[in-house]
Amino acid sequence: MPLILAIESSTPRASLALLRDSTVIFESGFESDRNHNSMLFEPLQQAIAALDGAALEAVVIGTGPGSYSGTRVGIAAGQGVAMVHGCPAVGLSSLLATGISSGVAIGDARRGSAWWADVRPGEVPQPEMLATAELAGKIAGSAPVFSFEETQSLGLPAELAVQKCWPTAVHLAEAWRVMPDEVKRELATLPPQPAYLRPPHITEAKKGHPLLRSGKI
Repeated sequence: MPLILAIESSTPRASLALLRDSTVIFESGFESDRNHNSMLFEPLQQAIAALDGAALEAVVIGTGPGSYSGTRVGIAAGQGVAMVHGCPAVGLSSLLATGISSGVAIGDARRGSAWWADVRPGEVPQPEMLATAELAGKIAGSAPVFSFEETQSLGLPAELAVQKCWPTAVHLAEAWRVMPDEVKRELATLPPQPAYLRPPHITEAKKGHPLLRSGKI
């Protein structure tokens, strides 16, 4: 039976899991706001030890939306393990890692913006940006509505119940396991990267910068 290592580190509550088909062989987690890079590797070593010499079929990594630095740590660690085992390192939306198979995910995108995403079985959700003031109307009538964070800043009506939940490595692995084969094949060809709600902010080099003169950028 195929072995899957799942790493979910896009929120302060991170976790790792090793599954053989739907059976959990190993599971561990920790809570950290900014220290994923120092806390991830002990449970990762334990997960690798639990393999007992067996090979992995894939390493599945949660890509957020969430903590950019936490997600990058998970991706880097997962890619390293996948390289050793000669298997794909696959990025999969953390919105599929909650155990909620169908619903609407929301979050605060800061600077007066919010995001929402339709979560459906067997599909990769695509978060969409909109103004915070438009969010309540966009998701009216949807159920369940869930978020990885507190949503008081979004100004939603009191009658709109938002379920706070955390993505987990076990649910991430299960989402991968039941994903259609054609979607798996496509995702396996793409390098995992954090889910960007906005394009990365890049500061252009000033005129006269040595790298500009050398033609390297």
